[in-house]
Amino acid sequence: MLMAHPAVLLELVEEYEVLELLHARQGRDEVRRRMDDVAYTLCVSTGTRDVDAALIAARHQLPRTGAEHDSLLAG
Repeated sequence: MLMAHPAVLLELVEEYEVLELLHARQGRDEVRRRMDDVAYTLCVSTGTRDVDAALIAARHQLPRTGAEHDSLLAG
């Protein structure tokens, strides 16, 4: 399977999160439509079938840095 570039995944995840906040606050149809578009792109990019799985898969594929990196917690 082809994998999306991490920069693309990061942009999609960030955009989805912002849209999710906007939709929760405003509930506007155009925001919901854009969320659906981004969710679809995330699913295609990660080879998943729903947005929750796509977000998990995308985050898993993103490079880890700083305090979030597992190796910093070991030892």
